Amino acid sequence: MRFRSSIAFAVVVVAAAALASSLGGADLSATADGPAGHCSFNLKNQWVGPLKACMAPSSPTDCDATGKKDENSGAQFAEGACPTAGLVGVCKTANGALSYYEGDASGLEMGCGFQQGEWTLAAK
Repeated sequence: MRFRSSIAFAVVVVAAAALASSLGGADLSATADGPAGHCSFNLKNQWVGPLKACMAPSSPTDCDATGKKDENSGAQFAEGACPTAGLVGVCKTANGALSYYEGDASGLEMGCGFQQGEWTLAAK
């Protein structure tokens, strides 16, 4: 059982790092095509998912592109900050923040570190 847990943990770590790469390293700042806001979406790629996630800041165009990247789906733009209900944690980088609503917090934290991000675990 311990071996399975170690493998599962390693998969989550690799997956969390892949989450960042699935966003293409894009600048998450809002563009001139609309108001600053957030993009809620189902994040999925060859390593992980689906996981509910939200990136901010975002614009309508950036959100649409995020929803079409890899196997992502359900992208919806809205003004304001990402929701806090059900939050696992947030990875803040120089380009913005990626909020996670599903997944293993310790694996997501390690993935955030691979992005040179700062992980904040959601309050319980």
